[in-house]
Amino acid sequence: MRVEWKAAAALALVIGCLFLWLGAGGEFAACVSEILVRETEDETADVQMVTLERDGERMEIELEEYLKGVVGSEMTPSYEMEALKAQAVAARTFVASRNYRVDDSTSSQVYLDDSQLRAAWKEDYEESQQRVATAVDATRGEIMVVDGEPITAFFFASSGGKTANSEDYYSGELSYLRSVESPWDAEVDSDYVTQFQCSREELGNALGLNAPISVIEDPVRYDSGYVQSVTIDGVSFSGREIRETLQLKSSCFTIAVDGDTITFTVKGFGHGVGMSQEGAQGMALEGYGYEEILQHYYTGIQFADVYNS
Repeated sequence: MRVEWKAAAALALVIGCLFLWLGAGGEFAACVSEILVRETEDETADVQMVTLERDGERMEIELEEYLKGVVGSEMTPSYEMEALKAQAVAARTFVASRNYRVDDSTSSQVYLDDSQLRAAWKEDYEESQQRVATAVDATRGEIMVVDGEPITAFFFASSGGKTANSEDYYSGELSYLRSVESPWDAEVDSDYVTQFQCSREELGNALGLNAPISVIEDPVRYDSGYVQSVTIDGVSFSGREIRETLQLKSSCFTIAVDGDTITFTVKGFGHGVGMSQEGAQGMALEGYGYEEILQHYYTGIQFADVYNS
């Protein structure tokens, strides 16, 4: 469409100059001017800049180019194209919800520039870069909204079989971040179950109990299966506290005690809120489109275009 406008504008300009040369350019010259102004406005409307804080400096990057550095960092480029597209829309929505001001950490979205992606992908750079660019370009401008506003599009690596409600891990309840089934993760994630072992004394010291622990009660769970709390020697710890203190992959875990050895068996990887990336891959492998994937993981969302809002 933009190429067609450029061709039309160029043709109009040539004809306009001819009419001016012939002395009949008054109204037509105004028409030519209007066409050129409309073309300039269309070009401007298709640009949205992102302010990225990195290494103590602020960078201005065009949104779609920024997303190529995010999608390439956050999801394996060899994943199915529909999964990559879902990731592109989720990442675009997330930065839109932050008013296009982000950093490049895991607290925001990981971003790698072209030189870093070359180093990460090595001999696979050309193919990986092309796949990521295709996913971003195919979803250009598309975001998820509720009541006309961009949602906070959390995503994570792999669930424990279900995703978590937003309030299960974070403090706020959001209508679009509801727990949903995600059975694909166990099939796709090659590192789905992990274990962490420690002694009673090591666990007590890590949790600030200052002594070898004696009693670990059965965890209290959310309906999603993620741990809500665990009482250890009379002190209650949230599942998130346990996960972050022991650096477990997720808060979907069981605890087994054998003498002095305590074993945490963990399912999935990440906070569990929003879109599971392994689940998105599993859905794509089964033939689901990217919008179907997003509608599964984000409840009650609609789609909008940031360039036509």
